[in-house]
Amino acid sequence: MRLHTATSNPWRLLFLRISRQAGSLTSSFKWSSTGPLISPKNDSRKLAGIKDPTIVEVNGTYHVFASTAQASGYNLVYLSFTDFAKADAATFYYLDQTPIGAGYRAAPQVFFFAPQNLWYLIFQNGNAAYSTNKDISNPAGWSAPKNFFASTPTIIQSNLSGGYWVDMWVICDAVNCHLFSSDDNGRLYRSSTALASFPSGMGNTVIALSDKKNDLFEASCVYRTANDDRYLLLVEAIGSDGNRYFRSWTATSLSGTWTGLANTEANPFARSNNVAFSGTAWTKSISHGEMVRDQTDQTMTINPCKLRFLYQGLSPSATGTYNALPWKLGLITQTNSAC
Repeated sequence: MRLHTATSNPWRLLFLRISRQAGSLTSSFKWSSTGPLISPKNDSRKLAGIKDPTIVEVNGTYHVFASTAQASGYNLVYLSFTDFAKADAATFYYLDQTPIGAGYRAAPQVFFFAPQNLWYLIFQNGNAAYSTNKDISNPAGWSAPKNFFASTPTIIQSNLSGGYWVDMWVICDAVNCHLFSSDDNGRLYRSSTALASFPSGMGNTVIALSDKKNDLFEASCVYRTANDDRYLLLVEAIGSDGNRYFRSWTATSLSGTWTGLANTEANPFARSNNVAFSGTAWTKSISHGEMVRDQTDQTMTINPCKLRFLYQGLSPSATGTYNALPWKLGLITQTNSAC
């Protein structure tokens, strides 16, 4: 049998090149942050803050969906741009003017579900909801919301105890689609259905991870890493100083055991102590956000090479009720990539 060297086998050479480009996850992270990039518009909506971004890059255009926040409640907004430096000038398309409708909608996640050739927007509406669209750039094209569940799963309802069922996140492997969610009480839940059945049949809800309330609070997001088929879990925590930050874990399967990666205040995924700002830090919280993805399908695959994370931040001097706080969006970029 003839042995092929890397130079004599072009497919092997391509694999090695991709592997080198993909790099691997580091066990500790350092970041640099922009200032606020996206703020509420000074328009008739009179928003207090813009929050909970989800983002994909398609052919050089960034598509962002986010929560609009004000004392009276939440809804969703869409914007797109080709340059982060010009993001704040992007037109806001308020999705309560689409079939998504008015009322409580928050914490979106967007992805392309390849088996159906449809974009999905996942969000919370008191349940876990979804809307679909053939064209992500057409904000009017989103369908009326449908719920994944008839009601709050029993295991979640029994554990709320003053918490809230929040922040739904969908990721699929080759066989199943999984929906992760939080209860603001230290528990991360996972529900599932067959890939071929999605979005129907979501059930079998279990506790995927648990910790103290503030240490496993909300805003989970889960990704497949391109180089080694590991999964990366991020969950927002409330630090000992009262500010928000992200912890991280990895697993070899979406239904497997999560192992801590950078998951302490001293060694966080992203916190004020490992994020560098130019000048005075505009925020002490690195809160609800999303990886910038250019691989957009339901596998939520990221290249762990110089990660970028769009997040919500808040002026340290801001005061008031939570829904009326002036959250804005900024971008952190990893500065200690292994690539």
